[in-house]
Amino acid sequence: MSNIANAFDHGKAFIAFITCGDPDLATTAATVRAAAAAGADLIELGIPFSDPTAEGPVIQEANVRALAGGVTTDKIFELVRELRKDVTIPLVFMTYANVVFSYGAERFLGKCSEVGIDGLILPDVPFEEREEFLPVCRKYGVKLVSLIAPTSSDRIAMIAKEAEGFLYIVSSLGVTGTRSEIRTDLASIVAEVRKNTDIPCAVGFGISTPEQARAMAEVSDGAIVGSAIVKLLTKYGTEAPEHVAEYVRSMKDALRTLA
Repeated sequence: MSNIANAFDHGKAFIAFITCGDPDLATTAATVRAAAAAGADLIELGIPFSDPTAEGPVIQEANVRALAGGVTTDKIFELVRELRKDVTIPLVFMTYANVVFSYGAERFLGKCSEVGIDGLILPDVPFEEREEFLPVCRKYGVKLVSLIAPTSSDRIAMIAKEAEGFLYIVSSLGVTGTRSEIRTDLASIVAEVRKNTDIPCAVGFGISTPEQARAMAEVSDGAIVGSAIVKLLTKYGTEAPEHVAEYVRSMKDALRTLA
């Protein structure tokens, strides 16, 4: 099974987020393969949830469409099993605590391990409450990825010391979505992280252009993009994979100059 660290082994990482099942699972599979072939170093697969509190309207609407289309957690596990026949880059799930609870944490993480999921991101679980999930994640070899927000200030060192896989640094307050500019002092957050861990950190929330990705990766180990990719899926539907590939290529090219 691939390892999250591999995503950061050859320069700055480009991490793509895709909502599973929007517009359908066949398009999700084609988009994952296209993104991986175009240079994505790690892909976050969103398991749709009815109340995705960290998401802006673009990803919220993708969640609603995917659920309306009949996507289930079991179908997503089967999607990953199929993808793992040829997709070798790290894959992580991004979802909400309730999805894991309702499936059964033991059963969920066991299945993650079985199909080849490398990590899990739960944006609605505060660092202090991660113990509910950490032991079972470790049991099955799935990294529980922590988030650091601009408001984490006095907790950054603590979160960094305990980090696994990679650290997800949230670029700005609020929900996901593209932004015209990112004003957070990320350099000081990353400096604090570096003092406390060697685990790579990538910046997400609000990144949509190659220039933004490059700026974020200048101070961190990589850039994470979700809403801009989901917008392409919304716009092009089943024709989206080639457009996502072109977009990923442009983003990765911007990061290669920093490697």
